[in-house]
Amino acid sequence: METIKTDICVIGAGSGGLSVAAGAAQMGAKTVLIEKGKMGGDCLNYGCVPSKSLLAAAKRAQSFRSGEAFGIKAQEPVVDFAQVHAHVESVIAAIAPNDSVERFEGLGVKVIQAAARFTGPRTLEAGGYEITARRFVIATGSRAAVPPIRGLGDVSYLTNETLFELTECPTHLLIIGGGPIGMEMAQAHKRLGAEVTVIEAGKALGKEDPEFAGIALTALRREGVTIHEERGAEKVEKTASGIAVTLAGGERVEGSHLLVAAGRTPNLEELGLEEAGVDYERSGITVDARLRSSNKKIFAIGDAAGGPQFTHVAGYHAGIVIRNALFRLPAKADHTSIPRVTYTDPEIAHVGETEEEARARYGRVEVLRWPFAENDRAQAEKQIEGMAKIVTDSHGRILGASIVGAHAGELLQPLVLAKANGLKVSALASAVVPYPTLTEVSKRAAGSYYTPTLYSMKTRLLVRFLRLFG
Repeated sequence: METIKTDICVIGAGSGGLSVAAGAAQMGAKTVLIEKGKMGGDCLNYGCVPSKSLLAAAKRAQSFRSGEAFGIKAQEPVVDFAQVHAHVESVIAAIAPNDSVERFEGLGVKVIQAAARFTGPRTLEAGGYEITARRFVIATGSRAAVPPIRGLGDVSYLTNETLFELTECPTHLLIIGGGPIGMEMAQAHKRLGAEVTVIEAGKALGKEDPEFAGIALTALRREGVTIHEERGAEKVEKTASGIAVTLAGGERVEGSHLLVAAGRTPNLEELGLEEAGVDYERSGITVDARLRSSNKKIFAIGDAAGGPQFTHVAGYHAGIVIRNALFRLPAKADHTSIPRVTYTDPEIAHVGETEEEARARYGRVEVLRWPFAENDRAQAEKQIEGMAKIVTDSHGRILGASIVGAHAGELLQPLVLAKANGLKVSALASAVVPYPTLTEVSKRAAGSYYTPTLYSMKTRLLVRFLRLFG
């Protein structure tokens, strides 16, 4: 077995692992990158990239149905699902070179395409190599969790890893799980021609602000998506034409395909974490604020670390690890200003605390709202369904913000910047934004903080008083 001694060994070539490997190599560190599956990991091959590509196709299909308000005759689109699949594959192929073995070997990274297993606190084996490193980074990501539903193991079902292989549109797609993945794929497939039924044991989009989740769910139901909330799946079975799910209460729903989108579980099996002295739980590896495991030479990032399961979090973690591992700086991860977006139509974007969380923590808070219906660009685009909400403390400091509506993920960025830098709503309210744009929604919401004062009786009296001086 060949021995390799290196500065940093990264396990997992998803978003976070690739960022660490590229950064370390370009800064002069000897770097080994190990990946047993596809380069680019879940995000490129089974997650963010294919799902957003499918949603883009679905949005184009929906535009055929929604032209009458603009004087354009609405019609049902002719969807070639095989071509939709080809579109998704082409997007993956366009991005793949950035994550390829060739690119990383060109950066000076030693890439090993094999499974890795720790054999001790400072060593692991992979692909016939024994690797000793000054620092290890576990960036193995996560996979779809399989809930303990009776009969599920006896049927063929889809997860995000197999859904995008379909070249024919499902006749009736059943989805177990009403979180972001489930609801995004529900709307996409409905718009592309499938009947869709979502089964959720709790509240659909339950992690979002209930007011905003309600707006998105109303839109999905209006498009024809059937959503069963607080009625989990109790049994799954084969039928002559596909599959059937029995809900709590006894109702039976039949479909042609089943997608399981009921959460994620980290990929930690067979890593030999016990031999490495790394503590972990079902939710992920136990890490400190510097993302170090119980073995201080081993870091964990992204989904493997059990925190927020977003690609951008893995990328953020990569920067924290680089500062710690290469420069010995005590950089710490701070998740209080991590944004998230659910890419339904309308989108839901959020950063910081929700209104409910802020009230529980602070008691008295200010809640500022501004509807899309009072935005001129939204009216011109016929995209008036939505709202911006900013939650502040009594001094106007932003605690959290949410936007539901068209392009909410893009519109959130000024609020993320304000939240991350401890800015008050005055910074947003005083900014000049171009007219007419949707960005005015958050500016108007921020400006509403001052409305009670600006138009109060005290202000009126002051204006009358100053009038006396000419």
